[in-house]
Amino acid sequence: MRLLHTADWHLGKVLKGVDRTPEIWEGLEALLEVVRKDRVDLLVVAGDLLDRPQVPGEVEKLLIEFFLRLEELRVPALVIAGNHDPKERLQALSPLLARFGVRVLGELRLRGEGGVVDLGGLEVGLLPFLSERVLVRRLALEGEKRHQTYAEAMRRLLDNLKSPLMVGHFALEGARPGGGEFAFHLGGNYVVPRAALPLEARYLALGHLHRQQQASEAPLAWYPGSLVQLDFGEGEGAERGFLLVELEEGVPPKVHPIRQSFGKPLRTYRLTPEELDRRHEELAHFPGYLRLVVEGRLPPTLKERLFREWPHLLALETPASPLAPPALGDGLDLVALYGKYLEAQGVDQGEGKALTQLLARLWQEVEDAALSPGA
Repeated sequence: MRLLHTADWHLGKVLKGVDRTPEIWEGLEALLEVVRKDRVDLLVVAGDLLDRPQVPGEVEKLLIEFFLRLEELRVPALVIAGNHDPKERLQALSPLLARFGVRVLGELRLRGEGGVVDLGGLEVGLLPFLSERVLVRRLALEGEKRHQTYAEAMRRLLDNLKSPLMVGHFALEGARPGGGEFAFHLGGNYVVPRAALPLEARYLALGHLHRQQQASEAPLAWYPGSLVQLDFGEGEGAERGFLLVELEEGVPPKVHPIRQSFGKPLRTYRLTPEELDRRHEELAHFPGYLRLVVEGRLPPTLKERLFREWPHLLALETPASPLAPPALGDGLDLVALYGKYLEAQGVDQGEGKALTQLLARLWQEVEDAALSPGA
């Protein structure tokens, strides 16, 4: 079997007022071309098809159009929901998408409930993204402690779903982010140790991290990366694209990385006012989107002029003074920032840990509510 492993499309992504959907669609058209040329048997989408729960109707139309074109190529697909996806919405669309040969799992299902599907004799375990609160509640059995760690609950769940081919959306221990991920879902309780992966799995098709990378050797696990560079900051030079995987009985899987980042590049430049003036022409003709961090004061009139003359300039920042409160920049881990604040205030270490854990739980509840349908 030849499968094409992709994830983290983020259709509907808007970056500082710029709609990235046309750039993402460019990547999806290239993906369809690979399906056609390389005789792909199965498409696997490991979560985050959409960027947020409520996207314009035109974005959903593009999603349906993609699977219609895939169906014309007579290639089935397996799809799971990521942390950005509207899980209930995807689940509601699953009967419609099934008519195009697309199996969708938006919500957690255990083995025997639809969490493991059969593809002509090949078992596939499907694990959509789960918040800590939902996971612990779902696996809590009578007589057991309800408060388990996320890692232990995920280990039990992966063991329940273990199959030769597995599809999941989570952050694996040791894997590197590629920029644009929710910082809260990348660290702390949300990191799954490699020891939790079932050795019975021959290949784990993962999504969630936007950098293309092999994340485990035994069992073999890969992230394909996002199709476009989704945000400024860490991972601006990360490899992205999709993966062509050959699965053959009795032979180790062969993974062929297809490394291609679609859309416009994003670049952060850190400059002094003098460097900004000296490199004016270079920056003015940069072919992608710019974020400038200027060390020093800039006249407000200059900022206004640069934004007016450079439509590709999406952010212009000047670092806060040492006495000012830190700004919430791209990719900042708010829980870690709060921990540093408590440490600076001389709060007892044990009390500080309890307070940061409380903030993490509150933040998760707020995020769950924000990502719920109708929010």
